[in-house]
Amino acid sequence: MARFKLVFFTPIASTQHILRHLFEQFPRNVGRIGAYGGCAFVSRGTGQFVPLDGANPTIGEVGRPEQVEEDRVEVVVQETPGAGSGSGAGAAEGSERGVGMHRVLEELRKVHPYEEVAYDVYRLEDF
Repeated sequence: MARFKLVFFTPIASTQHILRHLFEQFPRNVGRIGAYGGCAFVSRGTGQFVPLDGANPTIGEVGRPEQVEEDRVEVVVQETPGAGSGSGAGAAEGSERGVGMHRVLEELRKVHPYEEVAYDVYRLEDF
């Protein structure tokens, strides 16, 4: 089973809501380290961006540089057997199909307040 580190950036006010949602949706897959659940590392920083033409920014205005206090959130994601690269109904916790990274990202995009979610995914190795 593949393991990943998911890192995403979010406005401070949304951090705990997003984490709670992911932990509830995927209690065996997201934030699980051994006999501990709900594990995450959160650090503060300043994100910056310029919404371009066609953007519908949650924060800021098109064409104007913006800086936002954000959290960098890191969680471990454990894929479960039967996880394919696709997503869709039936992939949630407790279903016949496994849970894959694509399904977790789909759920992150649903609950995150930003139009474009900034995230990184790292494949983890066992040593």
